[in-house]
Amino acid sequence: MNERIVEILVGPEGDSVRLDAFLSAQDMLPSRSACVKLVEEGRVTINATLATSKSEKLMLGDRLLVSLPNAESQTGLLRPNPDIPLDIRFEDQYLIVLSKQIGLVCHPSPGHVDDTLANALVAHCGYEHLGMLQGEDRPGIVHRLDMDTSGLMLAVKSDEAQKALQDLIRLRVLDRRYIVLVHGYVAHDSGTIETGIARSTRDRLKMTVSDAPGAREAITTFRTLERFEAGRKGDGYSLLECHLYTGRTHQIRVHMRHIGHPVVGDQLYGKKDTSLNLGLNRQFLHSWRVQFEHPFTGENIIVADTLPKDLQEALISQQDMSMGRTIAGKEICPQL
Repeated sequence: MNERIVEILVGPEGDSVRLDAFLSAQDMLPSRSACVKLVEEGRVTINATLATSKSEKLMLGDRLLVSLPNAESQTGLLRPNPDIPLDIRFEDQYLIVLSKQIGLVCHPSPGHVDDTLANALVAHCGYEHLGMLQGEDRPGIVHRLDMDTSGLMLAVKSDEAQKALQDLIRLRVLDRRYIVLVHGYVAHDSGTIETGIARSTRDRLKMTVSDAPGAREAITTFRTLERFEAGRKGDGYSLLECHLYTGRTHQIRVHMRHIGHPVVGDQLYGKKDTSLNLGLNRQFLHSWRVQFEHPFTGENIIVADTLPKDLQEALISQQDMSMGRTIAGKEICPQL
């Protein structure tokens, strides 16, 4: 097969955006100049009509088809790795909801070839029974968690299921919630953070809040669950539940730093004083709950996950400093 077809449903973030800018912002597509070439070569359709201009403005609900030439793979199909455990919480013939352990990379990258979640999914499902819309090196992957972020994420068993779940994400109806412990006293019981996010021009490993033309819209809402008094060092802590409406790289970590409350244990965006990290060697960030309407059965899928041991121990260390739980905290914290 000399090409693969990527189908994209335009969500709110793509409304009134130029075609070339929208295409280049998609994780599975190439650079802006390469996307312009795809348009010029007649490889892009909008609602089954051939796109003729890179500057055409898109509308909410537009359905794009992009024909991508298949690059020759240097490594071939991924090697199955049955030695990586999969903590599966829901599975049917279409999709999987699993809890990813810390330290596990989602798909191959420099330094990680055969030890990724993708390798484990190939071992569990078989390469031919996983969605390939993200590329042959990312079988089954719908969305990603950072290596040191734990918790719930979704995988799919076909291109059709992958497209359906990606559409749910773009339309912001796949409910993803995270538990995060941040530095400082968060005064508000709830709030919304809405910014652009782009790659930092100073450090290519980092993302940053930006209003540059290439920045992508990022929306995070939060509810404060519990606050902890400051001790002899630091300025205390706040436990939050964050709800992602978009899924930008490092979104929660960047947004928390932006509002002056970096994530505890975050080695990239957090505080320099590691003694304030409550013994953690990774960010206190856990994907604890997902909810969505199953695109094929119509079932309302709700899966929740408790905090792993290292995060629980960090919270226990602060219990004597607790200032009490909020209404939301009284509902959520017992589930963790």
